Amino acid sequence: MGEAGTGSREDGVVLALDPDSTEPPFRQLKAQITEAIRRGTLTPGTRMPPVRALASDVGIAARTAAKVYSELEEAGLLEGRGRAGTFVTAPDLTTAVLTRAAEEFAERAAGSGFTLEESLSAVRAAFSRLPATTDR
Repeated sequence: MGEAGTGSREDGVVLALDPDSTEPPFRQLKAQITEAIRRGTLTPGTRMPPVRALASDVGIAARTAAKVYSELEEAGLLEGRGRAGTFVTAPDLTTAVLTRAAEEFAERAAGSGFTLEESLSAVRAAFSRLPATTDR
């Protein structure tokens, strides 16, 4: 792992924040880990760094790193094993990709001022325009 605030190297994956990004550090880190798992660069069984070490390496609060891990555990991408650590799981990649796409859509819709109902209506309309062979 690197010096404080410079990034963390896990299984060949460098986790680092872009200070010039408009994305909050939480979202940057979560997206980087999700993408590395989706691409197979972080493989099932890989032990992730402890929360405090990750936080120190990428320059965020330990609470923020813990929230990233918690949300990725909820999504089924990471598994906390108590004192043994946090590990990459063998995720259902289809669900992980759909979850990430939904998160991106929700962030963009909310950022543009759309309500939940307006956003859901847009998704329903998009589904209604799909070919009839698609299972809805």
